[in-house]
Amino acid sequence: MIRNLIAVIVGLGAGVTFNMVFVFINLEFFPMPAGVSMDDQDSFNAWLETLPDTAFLLPVVAHLAQAFGGGWIAARLCASRPLEMAMVIGGLSMIGGILNLNQIPHPGWMWGELPFYLLLAWVAGNIEVKRRAALA
Repeated sequence: MIRNLIAVIVGLGAGVTFNMVFVFINLEFFPMPAGVSMDDQDSFNAWLETLPDTAFLLPVVAHLAQAFGGGWIAARLCASRPLEMAMVIGGLSMIGGILNLNQIPHPGWMWGELPFYLLLAWVAGNIEVKRRAALA
């Protein structure tokens, strides 16, 4: 039980790290102008509204990498129930995605990424389930 909890915490932390790496890569392609900061929600949102739809493609990859990568790490590290541990990460990622989509301006098509959080976490968990079955 404790190992599963630690696996989820580590998986979530790793997933967030994967997410942020892609977000910061995206900032190389679409840098924030002087005076804009993620800490200033009003100026950040105003800047986001000026971006083309293509600026949101890499963040979608970032979000999905969080669900898959974090889910796989949680599944790999847990003591039991790897599929469920991966799905916890997928569910938490989905909650974060919903909150994110409600807080910042974005193209409407980004709502379509939400089911893929669960799908990719499920795939990640199944990879570990199959790996464990092959070892048994």
